[in-house]
Amino acid sequence: PGPEEEPASTPCPRELRPPAPGRSTPAPNLPATQSAALTLVWRVACVQNSQPSLTRCLTSGDVVVPVANCGVQEYNSNPKEHMPLREYISYWLEYVQGGCSSPRGCLYLKDWHLCRDSSAEDLGDVFTLPVYFSSDWLNEFWDALDVDDYRFVYAGPPGTWSPFHADIFRSFSWSANICGRKKWLFFPPGQEEALRDCHGSLPYDVTSPKLLDTRLHPMLQHSSPPLEVTQEAGEVVFVPSGWHHQVHNLDDTISINHNWVNGCNLANMWHFLQQELRAVQQEVHEWRDSMPDWHHHCQVIMRSCSGINFEEFYHFLKVIAERRLLVLGQGSEAAQEENIGLGLGFQQAAFDVGRLAEVLASVVTHPDFQRVNTSTFSPGPEELLRQLQDAVAATTTL
Repeated sequence: PGPEEEPASTPCPRELRPPAPGRSTPAPNLPATQSAALTLVWRVACVQNSQPSLTRCLTSGDVVVPVANCGVQEYNSNPKEHMPLREYISYWLEYVQGGCSSPRGCLYLKDWHLCRDSSAEDLGDVFTLPVYFSSDWLNEFWDALDVDDYRFVYAGPPGTWSPFHADIFRSFSWSANICGRKKWLFFPPGQEEALRDCHGSLPYDVTSPKLLDTRLHPMLQHSSPPLEVTQEAGEVVFVPSGWHHQVHNLDDTISINHNWVNGCNLANMWHFLQQELRAVQQEVHEWRDSMPDWHHHCQVIMRSCSGINFEEFYHFLKVIAERRLLVLGQGSEAAQEENIGLGLGFQQAAFDVGRLAEVLASVVTHPDFQRVNTSTFSPGPEELLRQLQDAVAATTTL
């Protein structure tokens, strides 16, 4: 059953089972955890006696990191500043020695692009990617552009937390505790609607007493308790696509987090992007008749708000599709020679191509995508779709 049919009290499975052939992700869109054995080697460098070895981190103290103030609400998030890692570690030590209190507030190092900012030439120099999460189109795409990534490090003392949210693009994510423990509060897709206030806004903190005020939250009686998961040191949590969640650090905690998209949740990403565009169009609808290139401006606004628009989504699909078609046409060795380095097998590539074809078929018929100027795209959307459909037909006859 899908997550909509699952009650919020469904126990979280303690282990991820191996995926079916041709898949690198679990098919059910449900939270799961994986044992601490996976991260044992990672923890050697930065953990001592089950605690973060903060003094070792001072050797890289000059790197600048993003830090959020968990005690201050800024819209539905926290304000951020940037500071040297050395300064944050000094704050952390003082915060713990002061009984988890500081005049500077409760500061949380979060969304640090360690891999992107690292001098390590290869991701493997930082940590080993878990095999279950290796089909990662989002980071594959951004690595190909050599611009950005969706790999993050989080680190902070007890009491640091991340407000209620769903992950970007409705991606999957995974979170590995290098040390420390986290408490996760999960809400299946759709259940967040009952938590909206009378203005239609989602809550900042689902543990706040304000949430119990039915005058502010008139739909609260339709809500269900969250699925609560305690993530132990070393464990990896799989966050399903579209599940809203809130996360609290119970101890001094360091974690590695990735957002990722692949064939198992590509349709969710496309559905989310359509919702985002509709929301933008609704906000600026009154200027539709008076603003030249109104549809183009909606795409510009969407990219500013969501990080991607329909044009960039097509280029995302194109990069992944061309790599999978190379594997199907010439084999995985050819892909290695092209420096793709995916380690893809034939079954995985065939599965990916099928999902790409399904979503691209929807994209090319969407009225707003048809307004995008695709004259410079190579290959064009219809040609790429034909290539994918031909590949699907060829693989089904094998």
